[in-house]
Parts: sequence; structure tokens; C-alpha cells
Amino acid sequence: MQLWILIIITLAEIVLFALLLHFFSRLRKSEKLLSELSGNQQSLMDKLRTNAELERELMQSFAVRQASLQNLNASLEERAAELNSLLQQAQAMSRSPQFLREVIISGKRKGRSSAQLAKATGLSLDEVELILAQAEQ
Repeated sequence: MQLWILIIITLAEIVLFALLLHFFSRLRKSEKLLSELSGNQQSLMDKLRTNAELERELMQSFAVRQASLQNLNASLEERAAELNSLLQQAQAMSRSPQFLREVIISGKRKGRSSAQLAKATGLSLDEVELILAQAEQ
């Protein structure tokens, strides 16, 4: 009977030893898997850092371009105001009596009729003829 108890205990120890080996092999696989996950996590963190750096550089570039566009817009607005001022001056000069007189006299020398000159200058036919009569004197 002692022999049977000894055999049963030995078999139980062998089964426990096999279970212990199986547990350690699974534990080793788990450690390997955790090591791979840790490596992948580190790789992911490196990629996230790189992406964050690229995004920061992009935002800085965007800010610089935005400031450049604002400066350009201000410059364009100044230029537009300057051109409008010049245009108003040109319009004022084109409506000046001296300028209209010169246009009418030079137009008559080129052979244009009084009616054509009146239409071109926006004056009445009588005004054009009066200017031409004064110029002939």
C-alpha cells in the first residue's frame, strides 16, 4: 500500500512538474510579447514626437506666411489708396479748362469735327466752337 501511495505521489509530482513547465513556457511567451509591445510602443512614441515636431514647424511656417500676407495686404491697400488718389488727380486734370482747351485745339488740328470734339470732351457744341474761335484769335 505504501508503494501505491508513493506511486500516486510521484505521478502527482510529475503532473505538477509538467504544469509548472507549461506555466513557465507561457510566462516566457508573455514576456516576449510584452517586450515586443514595449518596443512597438517606443516606436509609436518616436513617431508621435516626430509628427508633433512637424506640426509645430508647419504652424510656425503658417504664422510666418500669415504675417507676410498681412504685410502684403497692407502694402496693397496703401498702393490702392495711392492709385485712387492719382486717378482722382487725373480726372480733375482732365476736367480742367486748360486741358480741355488743349484737347479741343489739338483735335481740330488733327481734322476732327466740332461735334466729335464735343462728344469726346463732354462739352456742348457751342462751348467747343467758342474755344476754337478764341484759339483762332
